[in-house]
Order: sequence, then structure tokens, then C-alpha cells
Amino acid sequence: MVDKIGDALNSVYARIREAKEKRTTGSAEDVRLVAASKTKSKEMIIAAYEWGQRHFGENYVQELVEKSNDPEVLEKCSEIKWHFIGHLQRNKVNKLVAVPNLYMVETVDSERLADVLNKAWEKLNSCQKLKVMVEVNTSGEDSKSGVDLEGASSLVHHVIDKCQNLEFTGLMTIGILDHYISSGPIPDFLRLVKCRQDICSHLGLDPNKIELSMGMSGDFEHAIELGSTNVRVGTTIFGARNYPTKNTD
Repeated sequence: MVDKIGDALNSVYARIREAKEKRTTGSAEDVRLVAASKTKSKEMIIAAYEWGQRHFGENYVQELVEKSNDPEVLEKCSEIKWHFIGHLQRNKVNKLVAVPNLYMVETVDSERLADVLNKAWEKLNSCQKLKVMVEVNTSGEDSKSGVDLEGASSLVHHVIDKCQNLEFTGLMTIGILDHYISSGPIPDFLRLVKCRQDICSHLGLDPNKIELSMGMSGDFEHAIELGSTNVRVGTTIFGARNYPTKNTD
């Protein structure tokens, strides 16, 4: 699969360009491709990097720690930008903020988590703020992480007002996974778009400066058409995820 990553990336880039031309929002904002590399080998990450990909997303702190500190990755991928895109537990924050080239945490879902991130980043004495997104549970499913739609504005305000070491950059959602686009626009994406409008109106923010992270392998083009500026694509680039076989002995 490593030798096919370049072709896969080029195909995704082309599909992103085409989707941008179909946008219904009238926005000319660029779209960031985050290569979701969960369970993928360092060889695959290095191959994608050598083809020009810079933003990579990981779901688990320990996996990200191991990959980001790998000597070969550090040597060959000096400009890599890591996104954390999984559910984040507060007791894992210190490990996460120590990740080399950590670029963004997309899954801030509570004031308590924001506070812990803020304090942990402050201890690093970094001259730059840590970019974060607020994760919104647009589907209302108990199995999904994220603040509910009603609480999103309050959480965004908390990050901006109380977390001086964090830079609020946008909103992220996963959304329901079994919606068929042929049935119409994905409701969860429309909800995130409206959520941004409501938050910006309430807090006096410029919606053009608030990103939307929505869309994965199966729906990223549709998400871009609806205004997404950050898509998290994994299997389309790297192939199906490789999960270790559990030992049942």
C-alpha cells in the first residue's frame, strides 16, 4: 500500500479542489487535508509526507506519542503537523502536549478539559498558543463525544475568555455515520454550520475566521460543499485500518 499512497493523495487533492468549486456557501476559504493515520505504520506516514502531506491526525494519545517521537519520523518529517482528533481524557493531557510538532487539538468538549489543556500548555512556556477546536455532538448520540449544541457557545466563550494559552480556531463534529448523501444534505453538517452562525452572532466573532472540521473518507466532498475547511481522511489515503488481533488464549 505504501507505493500507492502518492496516487491516493493526488486523487484526494483533486476531489477537494472539485468540491470547493461546488460550495454552496460562497466561501473561497482553503481546505486543509488531515491524513488520519490511526493504526498506520510510520512507513506510510513518511511516504505521505514525502508526497507533500504535512497535516496528520491521530485518535489515541499513546499511539501519537510513539509515532511523533520515532527517530525516523523526527528525522524525515521535520515539518509534520500533528492533529489530535480522538476523545481526550484529562489524565492524558500532559503526554499529549509534550508531542513534538503538535499543531492542533480538535476535540475539546468541556470546560474542565480546556482548563487542563490551558495549564499544561502554559507549563511548557511556549511562545505560541495551542490551536484548539471545540467538538460538538451534532447527532445527539450518547456514543459520540462533544458538547451539545446548546452548550457550544458557552464552551467557546470559556476557551476564548479563560484559557489564555489556547487559540480557539473552530468547531469540529463527527456526526452520524449512516446517512446517505443521496437522501439530501447531512443534517449534522448543517447543524454545525448553523452552530457557527449562532456562536459568532452571540459572541461577536467573524464566521469567516472560524473553521469547520467535518467530513471523513465517505463524505468529505459533501462536507466541503457545505463549508468544511478541515477534512479528516484516512482509509481513502491509507487503505482500511489495521487493528491488532486480540489474543483469546
